Amino acid sequence: LYNKNTYPPYAGGGGFIMDGPLAKRLHKTSETLELYPIDDVFLGMCLEVLKVSPVGHEGFKTFGIVKNKNSKMNKEPCFFRSMLVVHKLLPPELLQMWDLV
Repeated sequence: LYNKNTYPPYAGGGGFIMDGPLAKRLHKTSETLELYPIDDVFLGMCLEVLKVSPVGHEGFKTFGIVKNKNSKMNKEPCFFRSMLVVHKLLPPELLQMWDLV
């Protein structure tokens, strides 16, 4: 389905941050490309057309977080304070995290 050897750089995972003007440009660009079935890669394809490169951020934990289940840190709001997107938490863990922060 993809005619190149490698995917363009893309923002992987369930979240990203961008400004309004870029969102509008992405919307217009998306209408010029054939839809690709992997949404992260499709976003990267659109960004490539616009000559915009995604930038990683430590607050995006798309592969989950490493934590010691017995650590007091898990109950400490500062542990979660800098996280923007966190994957692989169970619903009860998410509720506990949001209660803390």
